[in-house]
Amino acid sequence: MGTGHDDLLVAAARDGDESAFRTLVERHRRELRVHCYRMLGSYHDAEDLVQETFLRAWKNIAGFQGRATIRAWLYRIATNACLDALDGRTRRMLPHHLSGPSNPDDDLAPPTDIHWLQPFPDRLWEPAAPSETEPDAVAVTRETIELAFLAAIQHLPPRQRAVLILRDVLGWPASQTATLLDNTVASVNSALQRARATIREHLPERRLDWAPTAAPSEEERTVLRRYVDALERADLATVAELLAEDVRTTMPPYPTWFRGRESVLRALATSWDPALPGYVGRFRTLPTRANGRPAVATYVRRPGEPDHRPFAISVFWFGGGRITEIVAFHDPGLFPAFALPPSLPGHR
Repeated sequence: MGTGHDDLLVAAARDGDESAFRTLVERHRRELRVHCYRMLGSYHDAEDLVQETFLRAWKNIAGFQGRATIRAWLYRIATNACLDALDGRTRRMLPHHLSGPSNPDDDLAPPTDIHWLQPFPDRLWEPAAPSETEPDAVAVTRETIELAFLAAIQHLPPRQRAVLILRDVLGWPASQTATLLDNTVASVNSALQRARATIREHLPERRLDWAPTAAPSEEERTVLRRYVDALERADLATVAELLAEDVRTTMPPYPTWFRGRESVLRALATSWDPALPGYVGRFRTLPTRANGRPAVATYVRRPGEPDHRPFAISVFWFGGGRITEIVAFHDPGLFPAFALPPSLPGHR
């Protein structure tokens, strides 16, 4: 079911030609990474599972019969690898899914090893238009990479999650989905209906409250520029002007989170004031994008250090000309995925 060129590559790969195999599978790495990310909610795990997918594919390429495309075959392997990885694992979440808002006057709770959601770099899924050699490939839609959607599908059992992604995100027919999952069409359709009902319970009622637009408005870009400038100058007064009254900020892997402008400002004051014991240091930033949203990579120069080091990748939401939510992922290990430098000079 492939092109003549692909048939030649498959034949060569079956004979042990690793170069031919890499040519066959590497063209699908980007979309398989996104697929695994949707299934798992973790960028790091998605990377690992794509490698696991290719390893399983290499071990089994001799048995590939060509009844489906290489792409469909790889999706089958990737989906089952993800289902294996999810067996017995708790759902990924953000701090506000775990407990009520924190008191900004309390000490910052230490990081926890809960399975937190992770961001996904836009640069690794855009553009994602179908190619001439894979006309059945479906372009990645922004809303199905949005963090709210990722958090919602975490409430689904793994096989329901797989059905929803294959049917409603990738647009696979029920028969093909059933074949991939070794199930019946009736079971797939039943799982899809249950999954859709659960998703509706966990997504905001208004689509505009969670589904990103094609690009931030000029007003939103201005707000973000002002916020970044204020952050680098430790200017709390300007930050106060830019935050919505009911703004929410979360900071995984810290379980601490804050609701409301005053709480957020009190928390920031503790870490921005050099005279206080909770002082973090001076910040510099670089723009980026994650999960279809504007984002900022923050670097910190701690007291006594010469350079700014990776601190957090913050994703932003806006409404009414103000910032309504910030999710700051405090994981320096994510910076390479966003093609960000390992440090910034400390001249500022």
